[in-house]
Formats: sequence, structure tokens, C-alpha cells
Amino acid sequence: MSLANRHVVVTGGGSGVGAATALILAEAGGAVTILGRRADALAAVADQHDAITGHVADVTNRAALASALDDARLASGPIDVMVASAGISTSKPFHRLAADDVTELMSVNLMGVFNSFQIAYDDVRKRGWGRLIAVASTAGLTGYPYVSHYCASKHAVIGMVRALAQEAGSTGTTVNAVCPSYVDTPMTSRTIDNIVAQTGMSSEDAMAALTSANPQGRLITPKEVAGTILWLCSDAAASVNGQAIALDGGEV
Repeated sequence: MSLANRHVVVTGGGSGVGAATALILAEAGGAVTILGRRADALAAVADQHDAITGHVADVTNRAALASALDDARLASGPIDVMVASAGISTSKPFHRLAADDVTELMSVNLMGVFNSFQIAYDDVRKRGWGRLIAVASTAGLTGYPYVSHYCASKHAVIGMVRALAQEAGSTGTTVNAVCPSYVDTPMTSRTIDNIVAQTGMSSEDAMAALTSANPQGRLITPKEVAGTILWLCSDAAASVNGQAIALDGGEV
């Protein structure tokens, strides 16, 4: 498939799933804008492909995000594809969670997607073609121990995706979520470290706890998630709308 003449934006594009997605969509011909909080990480990804440009922006700061996307439009035109990949995770037993822990995750994982989608939505609905894709999680489809606040944030994202898909369907825009189980990224490594710190588990036992529900007994790779996002951008997926697609080896 080709994304030639399509302007693709990927939030959280400096590492993990976001970086893998930026690279695969650039290889498909898209003009890719990556957003993130660290200029050095964005530059390292952009250096891997001429079609990738980085802009520093925090998805929780609506004004800064809008300004960065205005700059991106000047370079690459209106937005055709928005991949909301920015996200964070922390781990604590439920009885140790503070309200600030929940608010922090909701601010990035839910409001970051809301801000990204809403800013891009004007572009795609006016053009009559678009893709809004959230990187959610199987934590939005089921529950996991020690991450109840993370599960809540991802359930909320999937609810928003399903509702917006009903509004956007007549505009030529599809809205979907990809829902990997634990992915082999720095964020998962930090999750393991947090579980160890909060529970006293060994790192091996913490990893086993994360992968035990996956029948394949492994972490998902960033490229597997990116490949699914590429497919959702294709004409072959034009009727796929309002879906939460699990990438989990059969877990959910």
C-alpha cells in the first residue's frame, strides 16, 4: 500500500511503538510528523528516514500541541492520519494509589488522545478521508493487577474511539484503537521495575506475571503494532471503524 501524499502525525514518536509506527508509515510513502517531549529522541528517529520530521510537544498541553501541528501543516499540509501513541504507565497496588496517580495517567493517556484527535479531526472531516488511530492496550479490554488506574485510562480511550467512530463514519474518516498486550518497550521495562519496587517480586517473576496470560508466552513487538496501524491506514481497512483490535497472542 502507499501513503504517498498523505500527512501522517504520530504522537509519542520518539520511542517504542510510536517510533516503529513512524518508520513503517514513512516507508509506505507518508510524510510523517513525530511529536514528543524529548528533542534528542525525536531527532534519533527522524535521522532514520528523510520523510520524518520531529516537533517537540506535550500532548497534555493543548496550546503547545496545536502550535506544533500548525508548524507541521505548513511543511506537510493538512493532517490525513493521526496516530495517538503517547502514553505513560505506572504500577502500584490499588490500596497504595493516590488520586494524583490516577489524574496523571488520565491526563496523558486519555486527554492526550482527546487533544490529538480533536485537533486533527477538523482536517480529516473537511478532506473526506482520514484515519484516527489510538494506541490503547488490552488493559482497555480487561483488567490486570497493580495497574487499575492504567486500565481505567485505556478503557476510557476505547470508549471515546467507539463513540467518535459513530460521528465520523459519514465523513470518510475511520476511528480505531489497537490494543496490544505488554509490548517490548522501555515503558514495559519501567512497569516491571515498578512492580519489583512496589511488591518485592523479582524481575523474573514480574515479567512472568505480565506474560503469563498470553498463550504465546511473550511480549508483543513494536513492529507488530506498527504493522497493524499501517493496515488500518490502507483502503483494505476502509470499513473497519470503531474497533478495538487486540494484539495479544490470543489473551483476550
